[in-house]
Amino acid sequence: MKTKAVRIYGKKDLRLEEFELPPIKENEILARIVSDSICMSSYKASIQGADHKRIPKDINNNPTILGHEFAGVILEVGKKWEKKFHKGQKFSIQPAMAHMGTLNAPGYSYRFIGGDATHIIIPDIVMEADCLLPYDGEAFFPASLSEPMSCIVGAFHASYHIPPGTYNHEMGIREGGNLAILAGTGPMGLGAIDYALHQERRPGLLVVTDIDESRLARAACLFTPEHAEKERIKLVYINTSTVENPVSYIRNLTGGKGFDDVFVFAPVKQVVEQADTLLGFDGCLNFFAGPSNPEFRAEFNFYNVHYAFTHIVGTSGGNTNDMRESLLLMSKGKINPAVMITHIGGLDSVIETTLNLPDIPGGKKLIYTNISMPLFALEKLYEMGQSDSFYNGLHQIVAKNDYIWCLEAERYLLANAKSI
Repeated sequence: MKTKAVRIYGKKDLRLEEFELPPIKENEILARIVSDSICMSSYKASIQGADHKRIPKDINNNPTILGHEFAGVILEVGKKWEKKFHKGQKFSIQPAMAHMGTLNAPGYSYRFIGGDATHIIIPDIVMEADCLLPYDGEAFFPASLSEPMSCIVGAFHASYHIPPGTYNHEMGIREGGNLAILAGTGPMGLGAIDYALHQERRPGLLVVTDIDESRLARAACLFTPEHAEKERIKLVYINTSTVENPVSYIRNLTGGKGFDDVFVFAPVKQVVEQADTLLGFDGCLNFFAGPSNPEFRAEFNFYNVHYAFTHIVGTSGGNTNDMRESLLLMSKGKINPAVMITHIGGLDSVIETTLNLPDIPGGKKLIYTNISMPLFALEKLYEMGQSDSFYNGLHQIVAKNDYIWCLEAERYLLANAKSI
């Protein structure tokens, strides 16, 4: 079977190519990709090339397929796995297989599996790692977004606190405590707000900061303080660029106590150091944002480490259980990852989007891989629809849903967009 895929050959060398997939082995699975959301991690991989820890050294001769936030449909199952999976089954994949003793991951390390493709071969290691997850939802995009949501879930679970006089690490944010999400209105920040408000272990105070007023306004519309109050959480949004002394202002919201948990959603030295100064006794700084610079550093107050028991934690992706939790919360309607999505595109928009991702405003860029279509912002659909009936039809759907992507929009797109 032929596939079309975006493959990486070196630093900033991405190519959309058509090539033949080999016949599957008895321990492999053939699948069709439907959707993939583009992650900053793919951007980092694209600019680092073979220097990236998950990218093989020989990609100049054996290129690998990019994209690791994907969902699709199984087409053929090898004999080894035919009792567990079946043709026509929808799936999502957890790319982090670290517990198998490898940094290799779909979307980075393999020649025949990655999200930016029309068809793929899922290797045996994915199933052995229990990272091929059946999905029963109607829309495909939530399954694509279950991977980034699992990163958020994993980060919340990785935070910890130590009761005074013990050496016991109690995992998770402090229930009923003070939580701050700094630089928190990007796509992953929105997912973190959603999760903080609707998971079982919730804070009493949630402060979200940013320096972009339009992003803060959108976050406040999606997750209102009034809604948070119904969840018994006080939610405060702050534009730190308009406050004379942000740290003092934010700490005062806690009565001077400081924060139990502070999440950093931007790899910026000043934000990390601001997070450090916001920590209260036994406060946990959760460094969520992965920097592309391997020499990234920031100062940390070690006096407080010694006397106030402050500490730091970081995660690089969630695990399979985190992904299952994400899918479960979605199925129950408790979280809606669609709020992350601001752009839609086809497979032929992947290269330009990936290489320029930091400079494209908005949230998640969702790709439908069997479609030929330029990347576009949902907020631009009205303008695009003035001269194109296809985009006008799509605009009619998303406009009545507050410009949030949805099942109806996906179905319309898959039925009417041009195939690649």
